[in-house]
Amino acid sequence: MILASFFAALNQLTDPRFRKVLLTGVGLTLALLIAISAGFVWLLGGLVGDVVSLPFLGEVTWLNDLVGWGSAVLLAVLSTFLMVPVASAITSMFLDTVAQAVEDEHYPMLNVARPVPLMDALRDTVSFLGVLIVANLSALILYLFLTPFAPLIFWGLNGFLLGREYFTLAAIRRVGRQQAKALRSRYLLRIWAAGVLMAIPLSVPLLNLIIPILGAATFTHLFHRLDPQPPYDRTSLDPVP
Repeated sequence: MILASFFAALNQLTDPRFRKVLLTGVGLTLALLIAISAGFVWLLGGLVGDVVSLPFLGEVTWLNDLVGWGSAVLLAVLSTFLMVPVASAITSMFLDTVAQAVEDEHYPMLNVARPVPLMDALRDTVSFLGVLIVANLSALILYLFLTPFAPLIFWGLNGFLLGREYFTLAAIRRVGRQQAKALRSRYLLRIWAAGVLMAIPLSVPLLNLIIPILGAATFTHLFHRLDPQPPYDRTSLDPVP
């Protein structure tokens, strides 16, 4: 069931609506990271000042440049690390378009889905981004002490978070937030396994940027296979083992 959902999503990656969401998410992510980096460097430069008095050295004028360049390098490294989680979170604001594209293509007889209000989508995005960043930063400690198992920890952690987010996104449009949580608890292991499948390519540059799109499409298929919606008959889709 998971692989069938994955390959069905993979076959639709050329959909123009998928491409639009990808470009929008990546564009906003780059703009946000550049703005934060520029603002941070400007703030540090203002705090240090043009001329600084140091013990034994007297007044120096190069410290501002050193702080600016050092901050820029540091933020460039951090931005590389944060690019994927930030892109995933921002793109999640537009994944309703992906889910709708999947349903238009594969489930055209379904009733119109209830749209997620903009403020709810924004709140979920901020929450998802915070959890994703904090969880991955915290996991760095485990990577240091359990280095041989670092890939498994990374896949397991991000698989759980991605599965939780994308299944909820797919389900909430059809059954509401409370029922989405209930379904997520009922099919926890299957959702986690599908999330791990999404998390494995996260370590591959460029490929990791399409994971939010592929994940939303995969979990839309998975939701309809786990809990088929009227007017479909439950025997018309892949049976739940």
